[in-house]
Amino acid sequence: MPPYTAAQKQTIAQFSALTDAKETIATKFLKGASWNLERAVDAYYASPQSNIGTPILQSIGNIFDEYRVNDNPNTIGIDGAMKYFKDINVQLDEVTCLGIMELCKCPAMGEFTREEFITGWRSVQCDSISKMTTYAATLRSQIPTTPDLYRRTYRYAFPICRMPGQRNLPFDLAAEQWRLFFTPDRGGIPWSTASTPWLEWWLEFLEGRGKKPINKDLWEQVEVFMRKTVEDETFGWWSVDGAWPGALDDFVGYVQAKREGSAMEL
Repeated sequence: MPPYTAAQKQTIAQFSALTDAKETIATKFLKGASWNLERAVDAYYASPQSNIGTPILQSIGNIFDEYRVNDNPNTIGIDGAMKYFKDINVQLDEVTCLGIMELCKCPAMGEFTREEFITGWRSVQCDSISKMTTYAATLRSQIPTTPDLYRRTYRYAFPICRMPGQRNLPFDLAAEQWRLFFTPDRGGIPWSTASTPWLEWWLEFLEGRGKKPINKDLWEQVEVFMRKTVEDETFGWWSVDGAWPGALDDFVGYVQAKREGSAMEL
């Protein structure tokens, strides 16, 4: 490839991702459109050189255009996202909503980019609102029962819920997401066992520590910890020499003390 600027190389890569065209084809159409990605893609679709994947890509692109920001052809903003989720029967306060955002690699809460929207829906062969609605319903049933999918969605919630420019998640936002993921009402997994209301005690424990911001490591390990406690609430798997974050080590002591207090009251 001849030398191009970093911005031009990125635009070539975006064109190829959207159309599956080779770099030489991408470069040709971008040059003809003065490096305007949208005009180049439109010209490609209208040309005989468009490949077999074009119909599905164009259909998804047309759906994107129904919701995008008027003055930004490559972005769906919060208003468009709310309408879009309503049209595919997804509530904003359910885990499925985050599952769709993970599929489309949304850069922020309630925001879609053209490239990732098309790439995500193309990967699951959904090129109509009806197909997307069906996929969302399938996702709703699969997330709680498919550990890898659940974990991927859970972990994606951390970066997408952070405030711009912040590395950690404010406690209140983290608590809101834990209530979403760790209760069954909105598509999560119940974090509660016969002797322990784990979620209730976890939030109570963190509130007692001053509601400190939650870092990425703690966020990710809480989901692992949750599964361990559901499998064995007696802590048979836990060791003081384990690699758990300090907050979870302290939480184990907190739970043990709560249990001992309950036993003494009896």
